[in-house]
Amino acid sequence: MIRMMVRPRWVAALLLALGVAAAFALLGQWQLDRAIESGVVVERTTEQAQPLAEVAQPDGGVTQIATGQMVTAEGTWVAGDETLITTRINGGVEGFWVVSHFQTDASSIAVARGWAPDKSAAEAAIATLRTEPDNSPVTLTGRFLTGEAPELPDPDGDSMELTKVAPSALINLWADFTDESVYSAYIVDAAAPAGLDVIDSPVPEVDQSLNWLNIFYAIEWVVFAGFAVFLWYRLVRDALEREQEDAEAAEAVGAHT
Repeated sequence: MIRMMVRPRWVAALLLALGVAAAFALLGQWQLDRAIESGVVVERTTEQAQPLAEVAQPDGGVTQIATGQMVTAEGTWVAGDETLITTRINGGVEGFWVVSHFQTDASSIAVARGWAPDKSAAEAAIATLRTEPDNSPVTLTGRFLTGEAPELPDPDGDSMELTKVAPSALINLWADFTDESVYSAYIVDAAAPAGLDVIDSPVPEVDQSLNWLNIFYAIEWVVFAGFAVFLWYRLVRDALEREQEDAEAAEAVGAHT
């Protein structure tokens, strides 16, 4: 067996198998590194408010690290653009959110102003906000969250009822809204106007789970690497067995003659 293995063609085949195995091992290492990377906890100072413009930009997606960040923004409330959002839980109780249109110097963003336990209280708060004449600049502080996907209304219910804070749907309800820049996210106000309760906005949980799919792929590549060497061994063994069978057949023929 050893004499067969050291023949030039099988030495070359071994080098090829080792090269393939090394490539598979590198791919396995890469998958393992990705799994470890996804499991690394990124420390975020979400409770230290940062300027909105430094956290995200309008007309674009929201990064994972930006979601849940406390932000500050300077701008004005657009009176008349208040919207009622139903089925919102606050402290384990279902109620209503009041969402307003907040306008900065160059963009707009939806802001969840507060929560009410019943529809009449929420509508009363909206009526008050719509009649506020003060349009002076304010500094808003709140938690920046990814916008929710719009949801089709219940065919048996109110077709105008909104259950999600979806910027793509809200801009269609804002009066005099043009093609100005808008965030695909919203802010949960850290304060609340009169008649509304402050919305629960817990600190975002840190995801520490490993990517088991990448670990599975890493194991697969290691198995492939071992199989490359095993395949070389099987080929050498098969070649040796064929030579032995041919030699035995030749001896048998010689004995008969």
